[in-house]
Amino acid sequence: MQIGVLKERRAGETRVAATPDTVKKLVAAGCKITVESGAGAGSQISDALFQEAGASIAPNAAAAAASDVVLKIQRPMTAAEGTDEIGYLKSGSVLMAHLSALTDKPLMQALASQGVMSFALELMPRISRAQSMDILSSQSNLAGYKAVVDAAATFGRAMPMMMTAAGTIAPARVLVFGAGVAGLQAIATAKRMGAVVYATDVRYATKEQVESLGGKFIVVDEEKMKAAQTAGGYAKEMDDDFKKKQADAVRAEVAKSDIVITTALIPGRPAPRLVAGDVVALMKAGSVIVDLAAEAGGNVEGTVKDQAVMTANGVTILGYTNMSARLGRDSSSLFARNIFNFLTLMLEKGTGNLKINWEDELVKGTLVTKDGRIVHPSLAG
Repeated sequence: MQIGVLKERRAGETRVAATPDTVKKLVAAGCKITVESGAGAGSQISDALFQEAGASIAPNAAAAAASDVVLKIQRPMTAAEGTDEIGYLKSGSVLMAHLSALTDKPLMQALASQGVMSFALELMPRISRAQSMDILSSQSNLAGYKAVVDAAATFGRAMPMMMTAAGTIAPARVLVFGAGVAGLQAIATAKRMGAVVYATDVRYATKEQVESLGGKFIVVDEEKMKAAQTAGGYAKEMDDDFKKKQADAVRAEVAKSDIVITTALIPGRPAPRLVAGDVVALMKAGSVIVDLAAEAGGNVEGTVKDQAVMTANGVTILGYTNMSARLGRDSSSLFARNIFNFLTLMLEKGTGNLKINWEDELVKGTLVTKDGRIVHPSLAG
């Protein structure tokens, strides 16, 4: 079976969907790998390293995409976006990537019309068996870390308490909204850097996790928080009454914070607004906000997608999207392993050919298009 790895063309994307390590393992499993020339440049992985691992190098996207299985990081581009990557895919081929399936149905229809069988990796079920295949978790982990590093670099003061003969410097006060994978990593990173860390989440079940990392959990409405987690482990969107209570509870905390990091996302929906402009106006000059939900509209009023902006009262709001791509080498390594672990479920031992178990819940959970149709329950109809 031929597997093609395409170079990412979307702005700011540094990652690649395979690494020399995963290429070597796929070749050992009986697959042939073709990598588009320059696909690993953003992650400091040269064509020569891919060749040493057993891959052949294709001169362009069309040559790499002429494969049985195509691996990407982000959804393919359309002709309207400048490059018709969908047109490179042959009918009957398999595509695996973060497809943004729930928010881009026209693209899913285009893939179906092209005859492509597509798997949206962001829809991987949140079950223990799938943890090694969960791209959202692996990438969010790095995003949470990078959010704190970027905030610390922008913040004009030290993070830890410093006691000197000339006096004592108080530690930075960090507030994290959302205690999912990104939030928990942000809490852990900020704590390691010496900050005093507070956190809030609509899910009461995260309280113990926050406290185990040294953070202080802000409780809003215990009963509603205990019912705020879906079976898949995501946070539910809360009612207006809870949102008001949450806003009141965290208003004073935001005003006292030096750094605020927001991570709240709801799959397939705009990001909930957690910090209003009048609350940002209460923060001290020199404070920093990192909005990890910028791509979905932002949790913070005043966030500008892919920009750093300063408010009238001197607060810097970082609205960078695709934060994990700012750590291209490591994020590629984890993403590629996620894909490898998922793909090997479908490989027939000894031949390297596809042998898909259509009843596998991981397959059913991620399969979006097949036989010219959109088949995922969340998009069908």
